[in-house]
Amino acid sequence: MIQIQKRENNIKAIFILCCVFFSAVLQAQHHQYVDPFIGSEGEGNVFIGPSCPFGMVKPGPDNNKASNSGYSADKDKAIYGFSQVHVSGTGGGPKYGNISVMPFSGDTGNIKHESLRSNEVAKAAYYSVLLSKWNIKTEITTSPKVAYYRFSFANNDNNGIKIDAGHFLGENPVPNAREAQQFVGSEIEIVSETEVKGYSKIRGGWNNGATYTVYFHAIFSQPFSHFKTWKDDQLVSGEKVQMDEGKKTGALLFFHSMQGKQVEMKIGISYISPLKAKKNISTEIPHWQFEKTLAASQALWENLLSRIEIDEDASSDQKKMFYTALYHTMLMPVDRTGENPLWENNGPYYDDFYAIWDTFRSSNPLITLINTSREVDIVNALLQIYQRAGYMPDARSGNSNGRTQGGSNAEVLIADAYVKKLKGINYYLGLEAMLKDATVPPGGNEEQEGRGGLTDYNTLGYVSNNFVRAGNRTLEYAYNDYCLAMVAKGLGRNGEYFRFIKQSNNWQNLWRPIEDNGSSGFIMPKDASGKWIDSIQCDVSNGRATYVKYTPLAQDWPICVCWWCGFFYEASSWEYSFYVPHDVATLIEKCGGKAAFEKRLNTLFNNGYYNVGNEPSFLTPNLYHWIGRPDLSSERIWQIINKHYNASRSGIPGNDDSGAMSSWLLFHSIGIYPNAGQSYYLINAPAFKRTVIHQEHGKDFVIKAPRLSAKNMYIQSATLNGKPFQQSWIEHEDITAGGELVLEMGDKPSSWGRTMLPPSLSTSK
Repeated sequence: MIQIQKRENNIKAIFILCCVFFSAVLQAQHHQYVDPFIGSEGEGNVFIGPSCPFGMVKPGPDNNKASNSGYSADKDKAIYGFSQVHVSGTGGGPKYGNISVMPFSGDTGNIKHESLRSNEVAKAAYYSVLLSKWNIKTEITTSPKVAYYRFSFANNDNNGIKIDAGHFLGENPVPNAREAQQFVGSEIEIVSETEVKGYSKIRGGWNNGATYTVYFHAIFSQPFSHFKTWKDDQLVSGEKVQMDEGKKTGALLFFHSMQGKQVEMKIGISYISPLKAKKNISTEIPHWQFEKTLAASQALWENLLSRIEIDEDASSDQKKMFYTALYHTMLMPVDRTGENPLWENNGPYYDDFYAIWDTFRSSNPLITLINTSREVDIVNALLQIYQRAGYMPDARSGNSNGRTQGGSNAEVLIADAYVKKLKGINYYLGLEAMLKDATVPPGGNEEQEGRGGLTDYNTLGYVSNNFVRAGNRTLEYAYNDYCLAMVAKGLGRNGEYFRFIKQSNNWQNLWRPIEDNGSSGFIMPKDASGKWIDSIQCDVSNGRATYVKYTPLAQDWPICVCWWCGFFYEASSWEYSFYVPHDVATLIEKCGGKAAFEKRLNTLFNNGYYNVGNEPSFLTPNLYHWIGRPDLSSERIWQIINKHYNASRSGIPGNDDSGAMSSWLLFHSIGIYPNAGQSYYLINAPAFKRTVIHQEHGKDFVIKAPRLSAKNMYIQSATLNGKPFQQSWIEHEDITAGGELVLEMGDKPSSWGRTMLPPSLSTSK
């Protein structure tokens, strides 16, 4: 526990240091371009409240219990509270929304208070709103584990602040409803005339997780005159403690003579105890200076946002989109070091991997690039979870693993760290964790962790229709096997290397040579006997089974089967059949060669089969690189961005998925894109004439495109540190070494990148 104490002391020192030096740090003001409202409308589902980078506490407004972020942009939906813990950008059932607070005036005999809103403001580390019903201004900022509120009251008497320990998102009246959160218990205690503590116990949510407990300790800047508490909607005066009896509890705290005055509240959160929540306050915000806390939090953001500097001539919308994307990528996972209730740990602990299936492709590689030590901590946290829980998660929240949407993709993070030579990770333990995924069936609930359908995969070489999501599981397991093989090879474990490099070809066992829309060969369902499946059973009605023909464009969900029960997860074979990130060369060969592959890609995009909001398609616009046409990759990428991304509140095309959609935009704006689990980045036309990546170890990498314009969008030639650079990809070590990549741009496609094709398994043997 000594290491944890040192780490917490370091956090305190960093936060206080930011308070002292914030005026110098904030001169660059990159955080001013952050607009948390981008993605708050449409399907973005982003969290709009304040947070520190990877912060544990995320206080914000709730006006929709069915929303993952608790928030709806609909101005006709009243705010009914500000809860302290949220996720950002996720789909599926909601999680968290615990410990709700709400200022109010007037009605002192009711526990329900809600108000419409106006004058809503959201910035990095700051949120404010005017509650129209009572003309109360609510402002919020945070430290990593403490929310700091400032309430400005307009009325003189009968002003109050409600603390609801029983509140949570995703409540469903159906017991044990799938993906719904379920109430377990709560408790609240009036400690003194300025302090309240308690907890909330909830289970379930998107990951169907076990019970988690959020403890809190709240301290007020001035004493409340009197209070009421409640249990199970029964409001009483003077009762200081409402014990946990499996009922919802809360408190109303009243302040008199408040016209034109303010009440401030610091509310510490902990997953350990109320005492630990109180300690978090004294450690992180020992003062009553709202602006000082805000400045310190913004300085933390500035430190990370300034790691990437873009051309000063970029438009205001470009700056807003870029730095908001970077901001969104650093909200999750959550740093809960020292806040793990399940086991004592002497290293970093992270939670809310929601989900690695979404983030491994571009979010984690972005963290690796600009905050390398953070990614080391994240990988080490995954290994610690493996040691204690038995499996690394593919998703995890509320201290529970679950779910797996396809592969065991924590393996990709380990491989990505290994090939990029990140130090401070026990890769032998990493290989052990990867082998557990690849060789030991999880049993029981195969959505929780490990590889569902592994018994099929390791005997048949594919996942049959005896298991759901057999198509994307087979594809993703094949790539997971490639990642495992690369780590095994590097560690001198040749037996594992040869086994799993062979298994990385298993995707070919579901490759069916059928024609569709002018293209040949698709990943299609097969039964355990090796027979291709031509139709999917939908339902049985009046003694008759209904079937639908299964084609490369078929989506058996939700027409025939449940959301999680299809052959592919959230996509058709037209999308997934491009997902062979380790051996695109063989994929091209099986599709009929370069010309046929180009035609196939064009059909995908031109016919609208491509879905920008679906992570398995993230790499697809870059696949033209492997036929020697990086110019076509750039064309497609910027068609997608210009059509689907913008600086408005609906500017994210689909769930942001813990920053996945945002990091995809950010990488392509820089002009490079990772093939996660491998050591290189594909080079494309950037959005800016100059980008500087300030790396954590002190060396800068600069990308220049001096003649870039809307017309000059094609790379004519490139130099790396002054020397000609013919290939259309760049190794991670070239970036970490520092230097300068210069792209000469022109208005027509050129021969650059046509002969030296990116790596593929079949061409690198």
